[in-house]
Amino acid sequence: LGVRAGSTGYVAFQDVKVPAENLVYQEGQGFKIAMFCLDQGRYTVAAGSCGLIRACRDACVKYSFERQTFTKPISEHQLVKQMIANMEAGYETSTLLWLKAGWLKNQGKRNTKETSMAKWIACREAEAASADAVQVFGAYGFSDEYPVERFYRNSKGASIYEGTREIHTIMQADYVLGLRHDKELERDLPVVEQ
Repeated sequence: LGVRAGSTGYVAFQDVKVPAENLVYQEGQGFKIAMFCLDQGRYTVAAGSCGLIRACRDACVKYSFERQTFTKPISEHQLVKQMIANMEAGYETSTLLWLKAGWLKNQGKRNTKETSMAKWIACREAEAASADAVQVFGAYGFSDEYPVERFYRNSKGASIYEGTREIHTIMQADYVLGLRHDKELERDLPVVEQ
């Protein structure tokens, strides 16, 4: 199960000494950088999940015209239409949230709340779309002959890394309840020279 295109691993550092000239940022500020990087990672996961939803939708649309049951293509069955419509709604919603997060970043504004929301919703919708895609494909959906089984595996991985669904649910609730407030984006974070 999971994303097979890339590998994951565990790295641990103990008693590491870094010379001052090799510090990425000020000493003791690693958590700040890690949180900044999480926003960027969540944005990327949201984008990938939007692509996954679209891939599920496109695969189902194509397959629904090819596959016939009871002398008609399954694209004419109401439940298949409902699943494809849900994929489209999930894709549009997730894409708008993802684009909003990117727009804020391009404006130089803090986007922690928005990247969290985009990641949370896009991953949730990708999981739903991939599960429905497996249903639309029936037994073929469970086979590696078609891409939807891979979409299903990948959607689960995306919902875990860069913060689980539960973490993002709590974050969004805390924003609404006024229990979480983000500081303005700091301008002195390190910049990668190109």
